[in-house]
Amino acid sequence: MSKNILIVGSGFAGMWAAISAARLADLHQDKEVTVTVLAPQPELRVRPRFYENNAASFVSPLSLLFAELGIKFIKGSAERIDANEKIVWYRDDRNTSTVAAYDKLILATGSHTQHAPVAGLKEHAFDIDQLESAQIFDQHLASLPLKPSSEARNTVVICGGGFTGIELATELPSRLQPLLGKHTKTKIIVVDRGPVIGGRYSEELRKVIAQASEELGVEWRLNTEIEAVDNTGVTLKDGSHIPALTVVWTAGVQANKLGAQLTAERDGQGRLMVNDDLQVPGCPDIYATGDMAHARTDEAGNKALMTCQHAIQLGKFAGNNAAASVMNVAPLPYRQLNYVTCLDLGAWGAVYTEGWAQQVKSVREEAKKIKIAITNELIYPPAADRQVAFAAADPLAKFV
Repeated sequence: MSKNILIVGSGFAGMWAAISAARLADLHQDKEVTVTVLAPQPELRVRPRFYENNAASFVSPLSLLFAELGIKFIKGSAERIDANEKIVWYRDDRNTSTVAAYDKLILATGSHTQHAPVAGLKEHAFDIDQLESAQIFDQHLASLPLKPSSEARNTVVICGGGFTGIELATELPSRLQPLLGKHTKTKIIVVDRGPVIGGRYSEELRKVIAQASEELGVEWRLNTEIEAVDNTGVTLKDGSHIPALTVVWTAGVQANKLGAQLTAERDGQGRLMVNDDLQVPGCPDIYATGDMAHARTDEAGNKALMTCQHAIQLGKFAGNNAAASVMNVAPLPYRQLNYVTCLDLGAWGAVYTEGWAQQVKSVREEAKKIKIAITNELIYPPAADRQVAFAAADPLAKFV
């Protein structure tokens, strides 16, 4: 019996799924299990840091790690799934369409920003969703000093006040100062359709975000929607206009469209509904993980969010369970009881909360240290060492 596990995607969920599957095969000394990752590049792009300066530096190569663990890599972009034939069609680096076969498939193709049907948005707005678009944004900011000083040049409008929007807005004052000069008056404006700052968060957390925004000079336009974007700025639905040469869209996230090819139930964000083993009902040989999976985290009914915190653990469980399936080993139902929020608030510091109720545990510099430990260490790939990597890939090992 062949035991080929194919993982599509090398992000947080895909990388950890591969390591976890290899770990279980090693634990049971099953040399017939083959773990293969299919992705455009053998690298982890540290997407949670793309709001920071120099996005190009937030990439970790995976070739040495995969080689050390016996994980195969196929360079290519997945295009089509044939669940009946158990193959994935992909475009290789020579732009040739070819196939990869599997016994178990793990979909870890992540998500992307969902652009709203706003006039001029695609032509005139930036995003920091992917490495390439974050680099384009970096280049744009670097070009601003070459333009004449004006209200529009010195204004950034951020469309969406969610996690990414908040982190970018509070980071921008310190990014713009060395570019435009410390005496230049800059404006950072967050446009959000919600009635309060940070509406999806606890009241305690919202107060911290509001305080940091005020002290940093970040302005919020609430109960507000965008009508159009052009090369002069943003027009709001009330008819008013904000002059800005820099408009960034951070609202809305959608799962990769590859999941839509399966005859399976999906949620409003395109995530595949999965059982506790992260298997897709109706597709017994296919697992979904990371931002591709709509999964419950606990018995209280909480669901995994589209964050690296959940993607990492979802990946570990998906890889373990796909390997368990081909080896006739009992799976481990996905559970992730601990939930934390650590929001970077730029030069003000950060805020750290625990639990789904988001109780604030630390703020400012104390929380900033936690944030740096998370984004600079915890979420990065493990060392290319079998013992270290396999220990970290244990789904039941303490994570946060």
